Amino acid sequence: MNTKRANWNQFKNKYSIFMVLILLFAAAALINKNFLSWSNLSNISRQLSVTTILAFGETLLIISGMIDLSSGSVLALSGVLSVASYVRTGNLALAFLVAIVVSVFCNLLNGVMVEKFKAPPFIATLAMQTMARGLALLITKGQNIYNIGDYTVFGQGSVGVIPTPIIFLVLIGLFTWYLLRHTRFGRSLYAIGGNEEAAAASGINVGRNKIVAYLFNGVFVGVASVLFMSRVNAGLPNGAINYEFEALTAAIIGGTSFSGGIGTASGTLAGAFIVGFLNNIMNLTGVDSYVQQIVRGAIIALAVIYDIYAKQNRTKRKLGRIEDQKQ
Repeated sequence: MNTKRANWNQFKNKYSIFMVLILLFAAAALINKNFLSWSNLSNISRQLSVTTILAFGETLLIISGMIDLSSGSVLALSGVLSVASYVRTGNLALAFLVAIVVSVFCNLLNGVMVEKFKAPPFIATLAMQTMARGLALLITKGQNIYNIGDYTVFGQGSVGVIPTPIIFLVLIGLFTWYLLRHTRFGRSLYAIGGNEEAAAASGINVGRNKIVAYLFNGVFVGVASVLFMSRVNAGLPNGAINYEFEALTAAIIGGTSFSGGIGTASGTLAGAFIVGFLNNIMNLTGVDSYVQQIVRGAIIALAVIYDIYAKQNRTKRKLGRIEDQKQ
């Protein structure tokens, strides 16, 4: 009986998020017939690509016991600089590179503040959030950049019937999955998030791995900035406000634990689509925008409560196994 219960708990912990996603998809299809239309699903995928890519970066950080509250503002800064460079030079490759470099540099500063100056990740990235947004507004004088020409190919183009943002999403999702499952760096992140002191004692270079995690997050934010600006067909210094919280919501709903050491790329992907489907069906059914904010806030609260509950259960099970071994 105990073996069956243990197997059921293991199955539930591993696949429950995907069961919720399937049930939500089926419910949305029944509630509104337009949900299953190709145009709607394509629109969902384009919108989700940006926040999901941000969520993959948040997953790397949260697993290692950190966080990034600046991703939305850094997205705006790197995005407007990328658009501005394209408008001036007409070079798409250069514009893409500018977005990556700016975002990586901002995240390098985040990593240095966290590791070298021992600033709490919450405070360090909150400071970067304010600075990056202010710099984006200063550079553009608060004005949007229009007439961006072929820059829209990144966010509005397609390869066959597959939207270009989905291709970027799949590639970054697979990269994140491989990084966490099959590399020493990924295993180090889990160890650091689980017990930083023990990780350091086992020979893991904690500081270097934390900074590298922020650098990977920077690459992801840079890609997301190009997709966002090209999708909205403008450089928006006030764009992507609160996107970091949507990314955090996707990661937490997907099973990434705020206490660190737990999380998967596939879970984050499922969490992002749950949030996206829920937002879409509320829009299709005409739910008031203020009510939608309440629902999203409630989802975050429930996800955090569940995370705390699951952590307490894991601790109890570990203590129970220790007591059984003593006996």
